[in-house]
Amino acid sequence: MTNSYNYRHLYYFWVVAKEGSMSKAAERLDMAIQTISAQVHELEKSLGYMLFKPAGRGITLTDSGYAALKIADQIFSLGEKLPEAVRDAAKSPKTKITVGVSDGLPKLVTRQLLDPVLKLKDVQLIAHEGEFEDLLADLALHRLDIVLADRPAPNNKNLNVYSEQLTKSSIAWFCPKVFLKGAKKKFPECLRELPILLPTSHSTVRLLIDQWFSKHGITPNIVGEFEDSALLKTFAASGLGAFPAGKLIEKDLKETYGIELLGDCEDIYEYFYAIRSEKKIGHPLVEAIIKQ
Repeated sequence: MTNSYNYRHLYYFWVVAKEGSMSKAAERLDMAIQTISAQVHELEKSLGYMLFKPAGRGITLTDSGYAALKIADQIFSLGEKLPEAVRDAAKSPKTKITVGVSDGLPKLVTRQLLDPVLKLKDVQLIAHEGEFEDLLADLALHRLDIVLADRPAPNNKNLNVYSEQLTKSSIAWFCPKVFLKGAKKKFPECLRELPILLPTSHSTVRLLIDQWFSKHGITPNIVGEFEDSALLKTFAASGLGAFPAGKLIEKDLKETYGIELLGDCEDIYEYFYAIRSEKKIGHPLVEAIIKQ
């Protein structure tokens, strides 16, 4: 992209594409057709591709033009929200942070990762849970300030996001007290006779758990698989089975769910990441999460 490219050129192109002709765009913008045409030509020159082509007595978008329009729609739809966003920010003394939480991230871990923000005054937290790829797309479009996940972002120059490891946690097995008292064999042999609850394959730790079972020659009696980690723990607390989780949340599991530690998995860890877009000016609350 050359230095001659600017958003004014893109805006004129966008209006022409929306109106369907140079003349209608000129009328909407109260400008001469020649001026509009020159601005669009400058954009085509800087990009190196034709954005419009003749169609009968008028014009239509080229394939490159459709690609440019898709990006322009995103840019200017966000721009239309600018006055409202500025007005809302001026009315509220609170600092807002919009966080994307990957559906593979345990809920209790999410709370701990956000603890530096929750301790501050005059903060408004907006949390969106979703699939990892969808959250990265929203982050790249600046709809989110940060994404918390159990995996780093893939290498993709088009996304313009980067990852930082926040912490890691060793994996252990937990169960309700009734299973702990009734186990006839020591850990990990007791897992042969206990009902087992596991995260689904969307969780990065699931493959490691399967490999761990294979290493110890254990064929687990899997009675439930859950995408939602909080739902898994709720069923476990009701007596449905034993399950793996990070030792990072051992205290919360005991205090909130009445669940006890059964035994440790050797050399198995789950990692937690903060993913943010490449901005020159950092969000102060994002910085607080990163620096914890």
